Amino acid sequence: MDIKQDVRQFLVSRRARITPKQAGIPTYGRRRVSGLRRSEVAQLTGISEDYYVQLERGDLSGVSEGVLHALAGALRMDEAERSHLFDLARQPAAFPRRPLRPGIQQMVDAIRTPAFVRNSCLDLIAVNNLARILYAPLLANETPPKPANFARFCFLDPQAQDFYPDWETAADATVALMRTEAGRDPHGTHGLVQEIADQSEPFRRRWAQHEVVLHHTGVKDLQHPAVGQFRLAFEALPLPADPGLTLAIYTSTPESRSAQALEALLTLTA
Repeated sequence: MDIKQDVRQFLVSRRARITPKQAGIPTYGRRRVSGLRRSEVAQLTGISEDYYVQLERGDLSGVSEGVLHALAGALRMDEAERSHLFDLARQPAAFPRRPLRPGIQQMVDAIRTPAFVRNSCLDLIAVNNLARILYAPLLANETPPKPANFARFCFLDPQAQDFYPDWETAADATVALMRTEAGRDPHGTHGLVQEIADQSEPFRRRWAQHEVVLHHTGVKDLQHPAVGQFRLAFEALPLPADPGLTLAIYTSTPESRSAQALEALLTLTA
């Protein structure tokens, strides 16, 4: 994966979306670009135009945290975009790929609601019984040694159109999460990105937009073949002892239609 190209495209895309009016910059005459000029971003950041041009070419080597914070502020980045910019600047080494610790699977099995662990490639690497039933359409296509994968399922499996009632939103979120993880683990995610991009135009189009997201909490709308449509809340927790791994736990509102659906899934596990 070309980190410099990712940096360049990310900064260019963010510069293009900010108008001079939004940035508080007066305009005179006709402009060739709808977004900010490089010189205007440099001015807002408090650096020289030459230095900003160097950054936008993808060279973030040696850039200070102060400049990164100023640049994120000038381009009105949200928390996810700001974190992504810092990840790109750090250019981290790939997360270690090692066997799953037994304690992780034991932890997941002890949770009474759907729970699973994924890695930075969005591979499902540990699931409890309820999550196994919940994601049965995804896990049905698991082909060892390749684990089941959220992104591969979303874009390459026709069943995903039925499993996600709002597939467009699910696809946007999947790519934004992949783009975020690619900033943290560019080498580990490259192969999967290339595999899906080679086969899916909707994925390529979304990937080029450089959208990112902090996927810590939210809701999932699913259409399960056995129990129908329901909505689950989720919490996603990084596992500090295992860099690159994230624990996700799903819950439902008590006595809701979704809670009833989970109870029905629980009978299926039995």
